[in-house]
Amino acid sequence: MIIKGPGRISGDIRRILLIQLGDIGDVVLSFPAILALRERFPAARIVTAVREKAGELIKGCPWTTDVLIVRTGKGSLRHKDCFWWLKKQPFDLAVDLRTGTRGAILTLLSRAPQRIGFHDPNGSFWRNRIFTHLAAPYEPPGKHMAEVYANLLKEYNVVPSRPWPVIHVSDAQVKTAKELFDAEKIPEGSPAVAVQPFSLWRYKEWGVDKYAGLIQQIRAGSDVPVLIIGSADERERAETIKNRSGSGVYNISGKTSLGLLGAVLKRCAFFVGGDSAGMHIAAGVGTPTVTIFGPSSASDWAPRGDIHRVVRKDYPCLPCHQKGCDGNGISRCLEELSVEEVFSALPLPIKLKTR
Repeated sequence: MIIKGPGRISGDIRRILLIQLGDIGDVVLSFPAILALRERFPAARIVTAVREKAGELIKGCPWTTDVLIVRTGKGSLRHKDCFWWLKKQPFDLAVDLRTGTRGAILTLLSRAPQRIGFHDPNGSFWRNRIFTHLAAPYEPPGKHMAEVYANLLKEYNVVPSRPWPVIHVSDAQVKTAKELFDAEKIPEGSPAVAVQPFSLWRYKEWGVDKYAGLIQQIRAGSDVPVLIIGSADERERAETIKNRSGSGVYNISGKTSLGLLGAVLKRCAFFVGGDSAGMHIAAGVGTPTVTIFGPSSASDWAPRGDIHRVVRKDYPCLPCHQKGCDGNGISRCLEELSVEEVFSALPLPIKLKTR
């Protein structure tokens, strides 16, 4: 529903600023919105503004012309270069996919005569006034976030040809992934299984012991190599899982950049892990996913399609959207989810996948 402004974008649109200052998963789920802008304005220069950690991912998006890195953190000096760069760039259209104040400020600094965003009924008194076009956020239960982002533009007759994210893997990334497999001595006879045990939020994690038990069961039924993926900060915990899981397990946490991770996951038979960036990237490159959900909403975030599965407890309190039960940091729905329940959801036996 449009709250403010005409239901269309007018004029000659040559320079577009798209702002997505969410986490990595939010950036992946914004790909259909970027595609929609590229298809509607094929000759336009599209600059996508993202947080620093998502920079490499968005640079690989073929529908984006340039990337503006927005460094987060306290202190205006961290934003000075970004703000000065924006002031020098004349834009015809600015689109903010979130409701935060930082994105609204970037929208204002773009000086675009047409500025599209979501109406925020709880925002600062000035925030909604920045935009010339305002749409109400889509709130019905089960509305996927990729649809939410794309539907902001759909209100103004800008619609993507594909509703779900597609991540392109370059030939250079394919080559680097092959080199990583060779360096780690990961067997090439059958496609690997990727496991991402960790999240930005501990209350979303299933647990080290359970992932070790799951990997043991996977390995017991086949010789498929198992790759533990994650950040450099998670490498030590990943090593604990590897050591408890037996042979044929490879800890590549911290050894893949965000861009390279897509190429690694594309080589895998399937991905299994929690509600985190890995499931979005795996789905984006076409790899089947099995995602373990706890307090967060699978209908909002989990990849859609026949090759993707969700494992969760059938508790009436879910999704509760809390940071653990009663906010205590521990999610009973994950604590009580067994290894057998997750293992039974895996697409086994593993079939050879064309790479």
